[in-house]
Amino acid sequence: MSAYQPDHIMALDLKQGDLDERTIAYFEKCQEKLGMVPNVLLAYAWHPEKLAAFSTMYNGLMLGDSGLSKLEREMIAVAVSSENKCVYCLVSHGQAVRAYSGDPVLGELLVMNYRNATLEPRQRTMLDFAVKMTENPKNMNEADRQSLRDVGFSDADIFDIADTAAFFNMSNRVALAIDMMPNLQYHGQNR
Repeated sequence: MSAYQPDHIMALDLKQGDLDERTIAYFEKCQEKLGMVPNVLLAYAWHPEKLAAFSTMYNGLMLGDSGLSKLEREMIAVAVSSENKCVYCLVSHGQAVRAYSGDPVLGELLVMNYRNATLEPRQRTMLDFAVKMTENPKNMNEADRQSLRDVGFSDADIFDIADTAAFFNMSNRVALAIDMMPNLQYHGQNR
């Protein structure tokens, strides 16, 4: 039996702030579409301005216009989170990889170690770049960017890869520092 507490959102005792109508509608839309309000949103709900900034950045990166598919962006989230051992993002974004790819095995392999997954050269190069950014950002160089161009990424795509990897490095660090836990629903979805 799991020791995980279903009501555990994070280790900090912060009370939800006064949410405006827009945020309440956003939470209701999450409930309708996902069957839950993701715990990351509930964790930020103590400070509505931080929640709005986080949500705007996340939605722009993960759902906005990009040369990267939604699956590719989720793959970056998982590869970065795997390197950082971020339970929240591995569970939630691992589920998103399963959903977008229709492949539960791919989702699990990316969570454990993307290097073991059968990937197209474009995807492998993208994840190699994102993981190097995670592990050794000071050594990023033109050869790293050129490797992405060589498999068909534009400079705008490279920016989006870097932006997505950077966002998840930040998010992972916050989630790890406050012991943010994923919603239980993610564990059984798209298997």
